[in-house]
Amino acid sequence: MGITNSNKQIDASQIDCNGTFKVTLALSAAPDISSNPTDIVLVLDRSGSMAGSPLTNMKAGAKTFIDIIDEATDSTQDGNIGSGSHIGIVSFSDTATADTQLITSVSALKASVDSLTAGGSTNHADAFSKAISLFDPASSNAKVIVMFTDGKTTSGPQPSPVAAAARAAGIIIYCIGLIGADGIDVNVLNDWATDPDASHVAVTPDDADLEDLFADLAANISKPGATNIVIDEILNADFNIVSVTPPTTGSAMTVNATTIRWKIPALGVNGNEGASLEFFVRHVGNTSGMKPVNHSILYTDTEGNSVTFPSPSVQVDCGLVVTPEPCPVPVDLSIENCEDSLVMDVGDTYLESLGRILQLNVTVKNVCPNKRVALAVILTETDASGKEYSRGMKTFTIPAHTSPRCRDILVKCIKFVLPENLNVSGGSTQSMCSTRNLKVRLIAHNIDTDFSCCDSILTL
Repeated sequence: MGITNSNKQIDASQIDCNGTFKVTLALSAAPDISSNPTDIVLVLDRSGSMAGSPLTNMKAGAKTFIDIIDEATDSTQDGNIGSGSHIGIVSFSDTATADTQLITSVSALKASVDSLTAGGSTNHADAFSKAISLFDPASSNAKVIVMFTDGKTTSGPQPSPVAAAARAAGIIIYCIGLIGADGIDVNVLNDWATDPDASHVAVTPDDADLEDLFADLAANISKPGATNIVIDEILNADFNIVSVTPPTTGSAMTVNATTIRWKIPALGVNGNEGASLEFFVRHVGNTSGMKPVNHSILYTDTEGNSVTFPSPSVQVDCGLVVTPEPCPVPVDLSIENCEDSLVMDVGDTYLESLGRILQLNVTVKNVCPNKRVALAVILTETDASGKEYSRGMKTFTIPAHTSPRCRDILVKCIKFVLPENLNVSGGSTQSMCSTRNLKVRLIAHNIDTDFSCCDSILTL
């Protein structure tokens, strides 16, 4: 079967600047179907929400799946599932129907798929029960259920116990989910599927992707187990690797701050097998926005399996940045073609005395929406006896923000000029090599309040 599934998940949809989150890579693999006969039941959702393009694309995906298994079992698309393998079709809405038994005729399987129409509610428990009933308990064939659905359970009993019983009986369960009109709970699909969840569940919001998902799963089911696997995960430059948890199979190491290498000697050679790797990532960039986590993921193995991992993104919130003091206005000039020198008067400036520029950044914490803030920065210098001397005060109005929650606001580039002839900290006043001892005090208050007078009524 080769690599039967691959996945990448992150445990956060939004983080702050310098925030961390967990990344999980997962694979599953199984032996070659041509030498390990497999009985597969395609369980297909035909509830009312599947009407239109979802049903059309699901049918195309299911028929592509059948063609790939047909060719894999006997090296040719001859219209017959070979090497002792079989495929069966179960469809469901209010109740489930065994549209075929476990058979080898490709034309009969495709005719069953083509005959499906959408309507009714969604009974997953009955779907699992009908699928389980198709398998022969006495058969030594591997047993696989591929459950496709686009919504939550809306009729029948809870399906989780039925899926659990199937897994306990040795049936491998894969779930393909379409985020349809009824929505879908990925955690429920994870509960139904064989562990590890990340490598046995695939979900898409676009029904146009369904044929590719069915095709990828069929291609992977039909290939041999993988050996000498090497996975190089290269992060986006906005992120660094913080730590790596030893994988369930193989070994992992950081190549550099943005690259991790996972090596697996063998996976799924003697039976269905899953592997996962967890590592933690920190945001190190300076900007907000939706950031893709990985730059690329490179996969190789001896068998030449083609493996694609999802590319999740995380929303990074770096807060608001206010720069109250703009830089001096520049004077524009240009040197024309073939000019090797230029003389130009760019204006006047004055040097009053030796001095230093102190530039401060201040973060105002928990500023709530729609409230302006008054910020004062008071700077003093202390002499040898601890007496303080004023070196200036600056006040700013921080504009209100409209974010849905209270947030931190970074105020950047608050500048003070410290002439050396005012140095009371000790040392020479004619040199900028002496230490200056300063104190900074911050005062911040909301300008806007929610106070309003209410009308009063006097009753005699």
